[in-house]
Amino acid sequence: MSDPLRVGVVGTGSLGRHHVRILSEMPEAELVGIYDLRPEVATSLAEAHGTRAFADPEALALEVEAMVVAVPTVDHAAVAVPLLKRGIHAMVEKPIAPSLAEADRLIEAAEGRAVLAVGHVEFYNPAVQALFDLGEQPRFIEAQRLGVFTRRSLDIDVILDLMIHDLQILHALDPSPVHELRATGIPVLSPRIDIANARIELDSGCVANITASRVSLEKVRKLRLFGSASYCSVDYQEQEIKRFRLAEGDGEPQILSDHPQVVRHEPLRAELEAFVAACRGTGGRRWVNGAAGRRALDTALSLVASIC
Repeated sequence: MSDPLRVGVVGTGSLGRHHVRILSEMPEAELVGIYDLRPEVATSLAEAHGTRAFADPEALALEVEAMVVAVPTVDHAAVAVPLLKRGIHAMVEKPIAPSLAEADRLIEAAEGRAVLAVGHVEFYNPAVQALFDLGEQPRFIEAQRLGVFTRRSLDIDVILDLMIHDLQILHALDPSPVHELRATGIPVLSPRIDIANARIELDSGCVANITASRVSLEKVRKLRLFGSASYCSVDYQEQEIKRFRLAEGDGEPQILSDHPQVVRHEPLRAELEAFVAACRGTGGRRWVNGAAGRRALDTALSLVASIC
């Protein structure tokens, strides 16, 4: 076995602290240290997970092979571009950047030098991975991502905060270009769009109807995929998938059901395992690269523009 990948974490907020927890437990990674603008937060977290809190992100960068960048979206390029140019692998949280121009800066900095991964954590949900394994060609997709209001991520609207998960999965299921899209959305409890619905038609003919809300009374995370003779239902929260298929024989057509087995797994852990594998070049795992992150961002920004 190769030596553990030396990894650091920049940004230890609501999500970054979970990266720290998981990396500290992974045998294939060595958590060298963490950095946060709030030294007291970084020190407390480092003590809890047996690592070091660095007072300077540059000092941390000198000791790692890879970095998880869990800072606000507007700072992704400022933090990650210098790392990538030095050959340090980076995983930035979703969305990849606030603009396509900054996404392109990240992709260009990584090209030929380092791995650039984007933290679309729902992609690593084992039920979603089971759906990919089925190889169903979608004709219609319906996704709902509803959540209760919190003050997290209010610097971006619900399309870039929540819907972008399902946009990335849509493009992974059907990579054909967007033919037409339209959306509606309104602010409710913040100055930005809090609830939105999008209709996206791809060149393949597949149509997706996607709803995202951060002002709902309950949490819902579901995706339904309709193929030419099949229907798959994915429950992100329960990590379950059900499939129903039309079987035609000599008699009446029948609907057969089978529920692919899903081994429950923490998606964020699977995401970090895939990142480490990509950095090591061992392959065998699906992961979200910079181009995939940019494509999801492109569609998300187009939806926002169609509302505005």
